[in-house]
Order: sequence, then C-alpha cells, then structure tokens
Amino acid sequence: MPEAIEVRKVPILNVSDASGLAQLIDDKILDADRVVAVIGKTEGNGGVNDYTRIIADRAFREVLVAKGTRSADEVKQIPIVWSGGTDGVLSPHATIFATIPRGEEEATDDPRLTVGFAMSDVLLPEDIGRVAMVEKVAAAVKIAMERAGITDPADVHYVQTKTPLLTIHTIRDAKSRGKTVWTEHTHESMDLSNGTTALGIAVALGEIDMPTDADVMHDRSLYSSVASCSSGVELDQAQVVVVGNARGVGGRYRIGHGVMNDALDADGIWDAIKSAGLSLPDRPKASDLDGRLVNVFLKCEVSQDGVVRGRRNAMLDDSDVHWHRQIKATVGGVTAAVTGDPAVFVSVSAAHQGPDGGGPVAAIVDLGAGDPTGYRG
Repeated sequence: MPEAIEVRKVPILNVSDASGLAQLIDDKILDADRVVAVIGKTEGNGGVNDYTRIIADRAFREVLVAKGTRSADEVKQIPIVWSGGTDGVLSPHATIFATIPRGEEEATDDPRLTVGFAMSDVLLPEDIGRVAMVEKVAAAVKIAMERAGITDPADVHYVQTKTPLLTIHTIRDAKSRGKTVWTEHTHESMDLSNGTTALGIAVALGEIDMPTDADVMHDRSLYSSVASCSSGVELDQAQVVVVGNARGVGGRYRIGHGVMNDALDADGIWDAIKSAGLSLPDRPKASDLDGRLVNVFLKCEVSQDGVVRGRRNAMLDDSDVHWHRQIKATVGGVTAAVTGDPAVFVSVSAAHQGPDGGGPVAAIVDLGAGDPTGYRG
C-alpha cells in the first residue's frame, strides 16, 4: 500500500521563484526527499518557446537538491509538470505532492488521495499523432496506477501528463531516418501531442477502445474525462502522474472529478468539488469552500464550431491573439469566480480531453480534522 499524501499549493512570486516550496520544507510541512510530483502554472506565453517552464523547473529542482539528500540525477526523475500561460486573472502557482511517513498520517478507512507516476518509453517524433504514441502512453498509465495502489480505473480522477511536441530539430531527425511526421507546424503539434496522449489515457482506463491513426484529432467523440495533457520541448517521453483515491492510505485529502460541457459551465467545476467529498449547498458560492479546496485542475478547448450556447465568437478567426490564450483566459475567469482564488490550474489544448468545447475538471479537497489547509482569500 502506498504512503499517504500531503498536498499544498504555493504562489510563484516571479518566474524563477521556488520560495513557497522552500518554506514548506523549512516549516517541516513537507520533506524534500518525499516530494513525488509538482504540477504548476508559469507566466510565459504557453507556446513552443515558453522557457518560463524550464526556468521554473530548474528553480524547483534546485530547492529539492539543496534541502534534501537526493542527488541532482535522482531529483531529475521527479515528475514536475508545468503549464505555461497565466492569461487573464490566472496566477502563477505550484501544487506540490509529497508522501507522509507511515504512522504519521491522519487515520481513516475512507478513500483518500494517492499518487503514482511513470515515464513512458521514448516517444519518437514519428510517433506523435499516431497509435504508437497511444500505446506507449497507455502502458505508462497502467504502471502509474499500479504504483498508486489503484486497481479500479473508476478510482482514477486525474491523469496529468507532459509529452514532447515537434520542433524543427525533431522533424529533421525523423526525415533523416526516412520517417514522416503528422504535421510540420510546431505550434499545431502541441494540440496533437496532447490529444494523442489523452487517447492513450482513455485506452488505459477503459474509456474507449484503441483508436486508429485516422481517429486522432478527427473523431472528437473519443475522449477521456480525467486527462490533463500538456506538452513542451523539455523531454522526449510521456511523464505520467496518476491521481486517485484508495482505501487504507489515510491522510487528509481526497480527489474527485467532473466535466465542463462548455466554456461557461461553472456547474461542472462544482460537480468536481462535490465529487471529491465536500458537502455544499444546492447553489454554492466561493465562501462555502471555507479553505477546504486545495486546488482545481482543468483543461479547456475552443469549440470547433465557433459557438458557445448558440452565440458565435471570433476566437478561431482572430489573427492577433491565438485562441489558446483567449479560451484559457475565459475559463480561468469562470474557474476563479467559482473558487474565489485566481491560482487555479487551467490549461489549454484539450483535444480528446472532455467533450468538444469543454474539458475535464479535477478537484482536491481537505477533509481532515482541524484547520483546513486550502486557500482563504
């Protein structure tokens, strides 16, 4: 049985700031050697050349090396997933997961938060957008589930991944070996990598059957309700973090999930929070959370028909501001209005992650005794 999890959210005060993590370690809330995953938002452009992700990654890993006993090579293996772009009111932050020594956790027989992680086999540039990638991701998800102590896919509520996208360099590499790539547009490959990864998650959890190459990015009826996929230039494997609940783990925290059916679906966010175990009024408001919400994690996507609730918008036609940034700011505002906290994880490019124009939502809540550990504005 895996150990219980402590999870905390900290602000990122500047692009290279990891002081929130350092403070948690100094205050003995977390042990540097027990940090198992970090999921965060950085303030860059969210695109192919968003190097704020690399800067934040380095800052957080340096703290873990300096304040723990693990070597730099060991710390390099910890899954740290950064989503770039804090458009609108979104605020840079990180959610940190760490294990608790056996016997120190809050005892309970109820299902509680558990985390498992895995790295896939190397993803070649020619794999991206094709069944080969789906298969490699699915295999890694199953390993991460096993490490989390989860046997029933229904107990998985959130799968966060980071995968490679295509760059000019990797496209040339594929061509030099006589291979083809799905697209030569590097920015388009971000959506492609995310979507293909989501299909791998859906296959692993039994949400869909194995798709064909032709289904990728075309059959939007195929999706995962718990996938949150990001991509970048900083790795060549799928980095997979599975978050769910298990009995016997113990601890304060529990996770649930829901689905936003469109960009304005605040009820989908509340459904995820209620699914995690919070008792709320029929029409809740942010103050009802009372510090019990640790964080929410969302993916969003512009509707392919350019319409939200019967009203057309111009996001897909805008040549000045890419739709990635517009939908992220929109859903970020809706989410912050629900939670009362702008430091929420909202990531764009949600192909095959939730229904078209919507996206999955995961929520982690604190059900422990005493003062809650979540944000109070």
